Amino acid sequence: MTRDEQVLRPLAYAYAEAAREPRNWERRQLHMASNDLHMIRPVVLLDEIPWDQLNIDGSLVCRCDDPDLRGVEQWMRRQLFQYRHFPADMFLREYVGVGKVVHSTGIGIGVKETTRTSGHATQIISHEFEDQLEEEEALERIHPPVLTYDETETNRRWTKIGGAVGDILPVRKTGTGLLYIASWDDIARYRGVTNILLDLVDRPEYSHRIIEKITQCREAELDQLESLGLLDRDPPSLHCTPALTRDLPAGDGETVTRAQIWGRGMAQIFGSVSRTMHEAFDITYMPRTVGQCGLVYYGCCEPLDRKIDLVEKIPRLRKIGVTPWADVDRAAEIIGGRYVVSNKPNPAAVAVPRLDEDGLRRELGRTLAACKRSGTRGLDIVLKDVSTCGGNPENLFRWEKIAMELAESW
Repeated sequence: MTRDEQVLRPLAYAYAEAAREPRNWERRQLHMASNDLHMIRPVVLLDEIPWDQLNIDGSLVCRCDDPDLRGVEQWMRRQLFQYRHFPADMFLREYVGVGKVVHSTGIGIGVKETTRTSGHATQIISHEFEDQLEEEEALERIHPPVLTYDETETNRRWTKIGGAVGDILPVRKTGTGLLYIASWDDIARYRGVTNILLDLVDRPEYSHRIIEKITQCREAELDQLESLGLLDRDPPSLHCTPALTRDLPAGDGETVTRAQIWGRGMAQIFGSVSRTMHEAFDITYMPRTVGQCGLVYYGCCEPLDRKIDLVEKIPRLRKIGVTPWADVDRAAEIIGGRYVVSNKPNPAAVAVPRLDEDGLRRELGRTLAACKRSGTRGLDIVLKDVSTCGGNPENLFRWEKIAMELAESW
C-alpha cells in the first residue's frame, strides 16, 4: 500500500459510513420533492465556501502527493467537514465520481485580462478584460468548437482511483449533468462589461451577431456532448441548488439525451438592462440551448422579479433564481406554485466579524413568509458566493443552524 493510499483509505471508510446514514436518503427526498413542486419543506444549502478560512481542526489539510488522489482527498475532506459542522440539507452521494476527460478546440477567441488580488487570505480577484471583439471583422474568428472524449486518460484516472478506494466506495465515470449556458457572462470576459452595454444601444445589430455566433457554438457543443455519450443523468447539484427530480425522462438506460438533463441559463449583466433588451438579446436565444433540455433553471445574480413573464417564454422552465437584489415578495407572488423559487440570501451577512442573527432571521423570515403566502410548492434557500466569512467560521455554522431552524418550522 502506498503512502497516498494510507492517507486516502481511512477517509474513504469515514465517507462511506456517513453516506449510508439514513439522513442522506431523507434529504434526497426533500430535494426531489421541492424540484417536483411537491415540497415537504424548503431545502437549505450552503455552497461556494471560503475553505481557506475554515480549517479549525486541521482536518482540511491534504497529504496525498499524487494529483489525482489529492483531488479525491480534498473532495472527501471538504464533504466530511461540512457534513459535520454545517450540513444543512446536503447529502453525500454513495460513490466517487471521476469526470470524463473532454478536450475542446475552443471557439477561436479567448480571454485577455489583467487580474489583481485583494492581498487577503481569500485572494479575491478583480479582472480587467481586453476587448477581443471591438472590430466587427474579429467576429469571423469565432467558430464552433470540436470536442474529443479522451477515453484513455479517463480510464487511467478511473483505474488509479478505483485501485485506491474502489473496494470501499464505487468509483463511477461521470459526464456533464447539465447544460450550463451563460453566454453573456462569456461575452463579458471577451469584451468587458462596459463595451457590451454601450453596444447594446449603439450597435444592436452587431450585438445580435455576437450572441448568434456564441449560440451556434453552444448548439454545436450540446450536439457533440450528446453524440459522444458525455451527458449524465446524476449531477450532484444544479449550480449549488438541488438537482434531483422525478420529472426528467428515464430514457432507455444507455444513451443519455438532452431531454434527460437540466438546462441552466443566466445573463447576469442584464440586471442593468431593460425588459425589452433582456428578452431580445438573451431570452429569445435560450430555446435553442437550455430550452432543448428536459427541465430549465434560469437566473443567477440578476434580479428577475420584474421579468418573470419573459423568463416563462423558455420551454420547460422549472426553477427561477431570486437574488438579494430582487423583491422577494413580488417574485413569490408572481411565481406562485408554478415554479421552484431558488432564493439566494445575501452572502454579505457572513462577511463580518460576527453574524447579525436578528437581521438574518428577518431576511429569511421575509422570504419564507412571502413564499408561504403565495402558495410556493418548491423552494430552495442557498447561501452561495461566500468570498469570506469574516475570518470567523462560526458565522457559517450559526447561519446554517438558524436557516435550518426556520425551514424546519415551515
